[in-house]
Amino acid sequence: MEKIGLAWWKKALVYQIYPLSFKDSNGDGYGDLKGIVSKLDYLKDLGVDVIWLSPVYQSPMDDNGYDISDYDAIDPIFGTLEDMNALIKETHQKKMRIIMDLVVNHTSDEHVWFKEALKSKDNPKRDYYIWADEPSDIGSVFGGSAWEYSSITNQYYFHLFSKKQPDLNWDNPELRNEIYAMINRWLNKGIDGFRLDVIDLIGKDVKNKQLSDGPYLIERLQEMNDRCFKHRDIMTVGEMPGISIEKAREFTSQKNPLLSMIFQFAHVGLDEVPGQGKWMLKKLDLLEFKQVFESLQTKLYQKGWNSLFLANHDQPRAVSRYGNLAYRKESAKMLSTVLYGMQGTPYVYQGEEIGMTGVQFKDIHQYKDIETINIYNIMKNQNFSEEKIMESIYAKGRDNSRTPFQWDNKKNAGFSNGKPWLDVNPNYIDINAAHDMKDPSGVFQYFKKLFSIRKHYDVFHEGNFLPFMKNHLELFGYYRIYKNEKILVIGSFSNQSLEIAIPDQIQECLITNDSRVKVGNKMTIPPYYTCILKIGDELHAND
Repeated sequence: MEKIGLAWWKKALVYQIYPLSFKDSNGDGYGDLKGIVSKLDYLKDLGVDVIWLSPVYQSPMDDNGYDISDYDAIDPIFGTLEDMNALIKETHQKKMRIIMDLVVNHTSDEHVWFKEALKSKDNPKRDYYIWADEPSDIGSVFGGSAWEYSSITNQYYFHLFSKKQPDLNWDNPELRNEIYAMINRWLNKGIDGFRLDVIDLIGKDVKNKQLSDGPYLIERLQEMNDRCFKHRDIMTVGEMPGISIEKAREFTSQKNPLLSMIFQFAHVGLDEVPGQGKWMLKKLDLLEFKQVFESLQTKLYQKGWNSLFLANHDQPRAVSRYGNLAYRKESAKMLSTVLYGMQGTPYVYQGEEIGMTGVQFKDIHQYKDIETINIYNIMKNQNFSEEKIMESIYAKGRDNSRTPFQWDNKKNAGFSNGKPWLDVNPNYIDINAAHDMKDPSGVFQYFKKLFSIRKHYDVFHEGNFLPFMKNHLELFGYYRIYKNEKILVIGSFSNQSLEIAIPDQIQECLITNDSRVKVGNKMTIPPYYTCILKIGDELHAND
């Protein structure tokens, strides 16, 4: 059995860049590839090992690049293929790696394949997509029916997302061959792997309404792995919202891994009313939250591999969702400590490292996200009040995490000299990288120290997981144990002081967000306090 922790991607820190909003180099209001190159030293300083780049392929931008019209071209908004090659080269020169988003469940309706498929029922590309004479009752993730009528051939095509994102028919072997050839072209250019968008959908059976984790998923992943990934030193992470922990273990099995790791979303739905979708809000139950992570940590231990994340381009800002803005820095540090103290590959979404927050635009017209606009109109038609609709959008809208990166307190937060494609969060005056990096108590310096500690000790990568004060309603704590080494990770989710008792011999406090707190067997901890304590014998450093 492979020793847990040896693969480079198991110890790597992955940083997700949402290119539209990261850094604009030419003043057109859109982030671009040259802008990313200009900030590589910033990422290196943080301790980043891998950059995950959200889509930069050619796209009409109906869904901000997740609707691809040409897999082999770079959209002019972001630059050129030469710019992409330069980014790959510069990233590697700085001893970092880069992975790209791979979106192969669907294309744009402006892709040449779909344009051909529309022409006639006997077109060679017709069977690259999914068609029906009559629509079923399957709904789109973005609202409404998942079927769109085409008058040219008097049939409906299937689109689980936007009607401008027709789903590909993975039953077609010619389509699969084209996709595998495209994947290998990008890998041959030197990229270090992929994040595979909603990849759990490629095994679906639409006729029988089996979508996520469909009957052909393992077969499809195995073929893709054999044809593209198996003999390369790369990392792959599959976005799989509908996959169980047991399936996650199977797909990332050390004996026959189909993917390096997956994004498992069991924790994402805990602040929504069960069965009513993400827009129907409920208060997070910390016990449920802890149970999900305990299950992931224990069931995948020495059998699969975890991805550690709270936020991304589809999820709200972590500090706004799980923390407390009255204790912004404290809760940002606490959340990172509790999350990244676990086993798995850590993912930081751009801005988390400076404690960026979600935005609350007053006017729906300030929002750009297609999902947000669709749900606003749907809820309006269902007679929800404006206040109720905006409450849900403030909590769960995807533009919360997509506002431009806040580099400094100058015009447009230093993101662009032009008008940004999406308005900047007004709090950039106080929350920005330039200010936070100079602040000894800032979030950036804390993240940097946390990741340095994490990389230094084997226990973070190889230790098992044991809950601490498991039934506490406001404290998330756990031990990590490797051989005779033990650490204790503690994080308070309370806005009140808490009394806690630690039954172990404490050797050292490795990191804390409040050094004024006296560490001991009995502690009074302030709101959103966190620390990692060395327990017992000396830790085994891996360097």
